[in-house]
Parts: sequence; structure tokens; C-alpha cells
Amino acid sequence: MESSESMRNKCAACFRQFIRMEHLVDHMRTTYHSVHEPTCGVCKKHCRSFESLREHLIGPLPKQECKNLFNIRGCKFCLAILDSPYALRIHQDRCQLSGVNYGIAARLANLGLRDSLTIDNGFSRGPQVVALACKMVGAGSDGSLDLCARVCIIDENENMIYHTYVKPPIPVTNYRYETTGIRPEYLRDATPLRQVQRRIQDFLFNGEPMWKIRSPKGGKARILVGHGLDHDLDRLQVEYPAIMIRDTAKYPPLMKTSKLSNSLKYLTQAYLGYDIQTGIQDPYEDCVATMRLYMRMRNQAHRRENYPLASDPQNRNNFASWRQSELERMSPEEMLATSRSDYYCWCLDSE
Repeated sequence: MESSESMRNKCAACFRQFIRMEHLVDHMRTTYHSVHEPTCGVCKKHCRSFESLREHLIGPLPKQECKNLFNIRGCKFCLAILDSPYALRIHQDRCQLSGVNYGIAARLANLGLRDSLTIDNGFSRGPQVVALACKMVGAGSDGSLDLCARVCIIDENENMIYHTYVKPPIPVTNYRYETTGIRPEYLRDATPLRQVQRRIQDFLFNGEPMWKIRSPKGGKARILVGHGLDHDLDRLQVEYPAIMIRDTAKYPPLMKTSKLSNSLKYLTQAYLGYDIQTGIQDPYEDCVATMRLYMRMRNQAHRRENYPLASDPQNRNNFASWRQSELERMSPEEMLATSRSDYYCWCLDSE
């Protein structure tokens, strides 16, 4: 039987219980619970990531009440709880996506250049979103040094707007054909790396100077989606502001419970419902997968807040140590209402 004191010191988000109220305040100060965390549709428990929520619902030691209901009315892809088994069937027809249908356009891309990158005329509404993926070949004595040999960019509607093979600046010692499908003749007359770099960087900035980019809203620069983008942009020698990057490898709700990255292959299978990267890998397929994951995360319906981040000036003192006495007089629910996220939720891109 829980004591009234332990119930008073129970976190309203993750349900952890503390002996003293000051310990609960310390917990809230460091966890950044918020409306943007994945939340169980049954008991309303907040989880740091969707992997944590999956373990809560169907892991080796799930909460039994939540597991029982999830088995009947839960979507295994987005982890939502539907109103009825019938509603679940209708929902999953939309939630489970099929693999990429390449069609003629994608097959033609293998023949060489596709360049539909255009500078925006300024009449589009909201920031444009594009996804980028690269395929690497190897250099160096053991072939372990990554060189970008193929790059692809798509728009929000999964249209391929850029594709080219890239001529590496140093000799290739391993084409990694089993996964890249790249042969020496594909790179012999390919686009030089410096030319690819300038083309992509100009397109992403869209006429916006680097110093002017302070927010993904209101400017002309494009939001860039991808998986492991730090590595791709480094190999392309492209610099781009972190505030405009949406990386599925580093987005907290899509990471492992250990805070390590999941592979794009796993994320696509678990959250979109189909398989990628079987055999020779195509960067177009990777672009589509990352764009779909981004859209799924962006389209989450979270409560709107005027200042949603803990780093916003209006929220920086919410859990300041000099407010300790005031915080200890709050209820757990009041503290949760005061708390803000420590990461930028992609749902904010849709506001």
C-alpha cells in the first residue's frame, strides 16, 4: 500500500516515486519531462524515446494492463492506442507503409545526372524540406576511408530532384560493390566533388546568408533531413547550420533506450513497416525512408506552447535552485506543467 507521502512525491510524468519532495524537484530539474515525450495511450506514462515506450508496452517486462490493451487496440508502428479493433485495422492500413516504388525516374537516375535543384522564388509558404543520402566507396591502403561517390536529394513528395555520381578527389581502393553497386566506370566521368558541394550548398541555403539563419521559420533556407548527416555533409565538404538539420540518427525519440543511435534499416522496419537496404543499396531509398520518418514525427499532435523549449529565455529559471522552496510546494502535476523539453520536437516545424 503506497503511503500518501510517497504518492505526493510521485512524478506525474514517469511515475517514479521519491522519499522526499526535494528529490522529486531534483528529478524534474534534470529530466525535462514535457508534452513532446512519447506517452503511453493507456496509463499516460511519459517515456524518453519510442523504444522506451515499446518496452513499456510489449517488452520483456511490460506493464501488464497496458500490454493487454495494446495487444487488442495498439498500432505496432506508431505505438498509438485506437478506440476499437476496427479503428486499429483502418489505422494500420495507413500507418504501415509499403516499400519504395522506384519507377522509371529512379531507374534512369542510375544512368547519371538528375538536376532539378532550383532556387526558390520566394512565394512558397513555410520552410521547404528536402532529404539527402550518400553512398560511400573506400580509399586508403585498407579501403576504410569513406569517400562520397553517389548523392541523392528528394523533396517532401518523394520526387528525386538531384542525383549524381561524384568523382572522389583521391583514388578509390574499394568500390564496395556488394552494397553500393558502384563500378569504376560510373566515376570515371562523374561530377567533381567541388562542383557537387557548391551545387548542394547553394541549394540548401537558397540565397540565405549563414549569419542570418537563426530559426527554421521565416527564412528561405531549407530544412535538411537524413540519417547520419554529420558524416554525409563532412564527406561532401558542406557546412550547414545544425538548427536546419533533422537527423533520424540523433533525434531523441528515435534513439535506443541507451541513447545510442538506431540504424535506418531498423527504424524503417519498426516505424514504417517495410524493409530497406537488402542487397545493393540505393540512396533514393534511404532518402524516402528518412523523409517518411521525419513526416511521421512532425505530424504528431502535441499541445501547443508559446515557449516549448527549456532553453527559451522564458523557461530558463523554471527549475532554478533559488526557487527550491517554491517548487517543493507545487504538486507533481504543477511541476510537470512548468517543465519543458530539452530537445527541439519536429512537430514544431508544422506550426
